[in-house]
Amino acid sequence: MSAVAAIAERAESMEDLVERLGSVPLARIVAWPPPGMATEEDLLREPAGRKRLCELVDGVLVEKPMATYESMLAAILIRLLGRFLDAHDIGTVTGADGLLRLADGLVRAPDVSFISWDHFPGHELPADPIFNVAPDLAVEILSPSNTAGEMDRKLSEYFAAGTRLVWIMDPVTWSVRVYTSPVDCSVCTVDGELDGGDVLPGFHLSVREWMDRAGRRKSS
Repeated sequence: MSAVAAIAERAESMEDLVERLGSVPLARIVAWPPPGMATEEDLLREPAGRKRLCELVDGVLVEKPMATYESMLAAILIRLLGRFLDAHDIGTVTGADGLLRLADGLVRAPDVSFISWDHFPGHELPADPIFNVAPDLAVEILSPSNTAGEMDRKLSEYFAAGTRLVWIMDPVTWSVRVYTSPVDCSVCTVDGELDGGDVLPGFHLSVREWMDRAGRRKSS
């Protein structure tokens, strides 16, 4: 029995399955293929006949939420990282549609990923549409439907797969939680500066500069 099948078998109810996924809203769980039966091939197709950005978790396609403002924040960070990497050719960067296989049956799509060239000798990238690599830096930009349980699970998965640094940006509080392990966390406020550390030596980013480039979103 595969790991995915075993996990799906242990879920005794939809409530149990949703809890395992981090209590994500039901609207983000794709009903077809049936939860527990989805594969990477299903992920690469358009689930339910319409375009949806999804991740594959325990044989379940889970829609990844991202509105325009969150997409802008991700695009700005990708541009800033790209400029840094133009001067320091130590790796590459991907966006939210960059699918990364963290384990068998587990495919995540961080909003922004930095991947060191150490994973790709000679800068030769795999032909597989899903890269079998964990990002050295994973950045998640919170959307309203992201849950605490979902983000806790992602943190554990990233670090178990080999990720060294995770930034979780909260556009509401204008702050970034910086993780060097699932439990080691510091908070960088809007007046603080993000530091790439050993992952991106020499990279620094003012949180205020990042947010100001996107513009301030109106309160709902």
